[in-house]
Amino acid sequence: MIQTEKQAIAEVAAPLVGLAADEVAALIEYPPNPELGDLALPCFRFAKVLRKAPPAIAADLADQLAATGRFESVQATGGYVNVRVARGRVARTLISALSAHPETVFSRQSSAGDTVAIDYSAPNIAKPFGVGHLRSTVIGHALANLFRADGATVLGVNHLGDWGTQFGKVIAAYLRWGDEETVRRDPVKELFHLYVRFHAEAKDNPELDDEGRAWFKRLEDGDPEATRLWQWFIDESLKVFQAMYDRLGVSFEFTLGESFYNDKMDAVVDELRSRGLLTESDGALVVDLSEWNMPPCIILKSDGATIYPTRDLAAALYRHDVLGANRLFYVVGGEQTLHFQQVFKVLELMGRDWAANCRHVAFGMMKYNGERMSTRRGKVVYLEDVLDRAVADTRQIIEAKNPDLPDKDWVAEQVGIGAVVFNDLKNYRMHDVDFRYEDVLNFDGETGPYVQYTHARACSVLRRAASEFPSDLTTDLAPAEGPLLDSEWALVTEMGKANEVFERALAQFDPSLMARLVLDVCHAFNRFYHDAPILAAPDAQTRAFRLGLTDATRRFIAYTLGLLGLRAPEAM
Repeated sequence: MIQTEKQAIAEVAAPLVGLAADEVAALIEYPPNPELGDLALPCFRFAKVLRKAPPAIAADLADQLAATGRFESVQATGGYVNVRVARGRVARTLISALSAHPETVFSRQSSAGDTVAIDYSAPNIAKPFGVGHLRSTVIGHALANLFRADGATVLGVNHLGDWGTQFGKVIAAYLRWGDEETVRRDPVKELFHLYVRFHAEAKDNPELDDEGRAWFKRLEDGDPEATRLWQWFIDESLKVFQAMYDRLGVSFEFTLGESFYNDKMDAVVDELRSRGLLTESDGALVVDLSEWNMPPCIILKSDGATIYPTRDLAAALYRHDVLGANRLFYVVGGEQTLHFQQVFKVLELMGRDWAANCRHVAFGMMKYNGERMSTRRGKVVYLEDVLDRAVADTRQIIEAKNPDLPDKDWVAEQVGIGAVVFNDLKNYRMHDVDFRYEDVLNFDGETGPYVQYTHARACSVLRRAASEFPSDLTTDLAPAEGPLLDSEWALVTEMGKANEVFERALAQFDPSLMARLVLDVCHAFNRFYHDAPILAAPDAQTRAFRLGLTDATRRFIAYTLGLLGLRAPEAM
């Protein structure tokens, strides 16, 4: 595998240049011109320490690497050491690993021993699961899969928004204009419509806001009617949310609303007070963070009520002290960056050294046709509607192109949903995503359906091989005499990058790196498919090798799609 070859070069070079092998391995590049070799080590960085010119260093390293006999060729070119690996051996090693244990090609289990709590999705009770919730949900789910694959114990936490003044407003709106039977038929949408109406009418009738605050005060005080309605809203919303999670294939270890921490915040306030961290500001109690160029972190408002930072501090302490997480990640939009900087700094001031292991995994905004969505103004696109349309369009395509396909409805569901999820995950997480149907449902190019179709194409080749050349599927995978074709080696090279890309995705908390990798593998496979006859190979040995490479690609794509939260249909 390519990473193994990089490590082999690094272990020879490390003692000669005075760096650790991993540091040297990180410097190794892929030459822009394949004729130069498969890997290149630039030597310019070593010149100052070794007091030698880069070409001289490259020449010395080339001699040492050539002496190992491991590589097909080693050549010093200017300040670079260009290495051509033993391609046949690398290809066989990769194919064997993917056939037996594909997970070993990706992960070195660097996170083994860690318990990681990942906060993601976090919809608000009595509000719709809109397209805007998609980013946190699918990025968080993909990160949970990546860390599990890397050996961590992952605690997925759905931190539901189930507390605050807005619930007093929903209760007031329901009692004024709501109807129980109508709400039960479509609870979240109807409660949302009532919430939007409340805000619209409050513009002309400010006393409505007072009514909403009064109902929330009754809820805080344990009023039976307020509590009954609030719990009903929660129960009905959770049913709707769970149906959405089931379609997306998303799950959590813990679903805990903000209200879960109501009885845990006094302890936070008491500790902050006992540590002398609280100061008064305009009647509120805050932690002064001016020394770190941040505004004060409000802990108690002037009326004595707690606020989001108080709740998040209590949640962080619970996740670490009770759930046992030593790393805490929050997959929340970039607009909350300052909030999490404040919370993490307060944890640090409270003497929690594990605050250094807390990370806000920010992401860009989701827009719809260029406009920001707002639940208060009723500008929201229901994710359910988006998925339904994607699935329906996929079903039409299947009916037109492959009407005899078995399980058409199941395939349409997986491909349609995959189109929506992959469209999000292929984007660098910090970029804004402008949701447009024509982009999401484009089934050509760099899309989820393209990746799934490539997997199905590989499966189709293997099904035909099992019928026509069954013995080839168990034949030794040694390639035919002579070098690998460029398209064969290009495919091996792309799949061989799995570990380094996987580890970068973890380090940068960015699943888009895995999405881009699987796209590159699909492009390489389709070039190989067109350039190198598989079933019509010139001899049985070459056919067996190419079938092995096809099977390895199938496994690679399926495994990567699984990490991203997508299915891999075997026929489309």
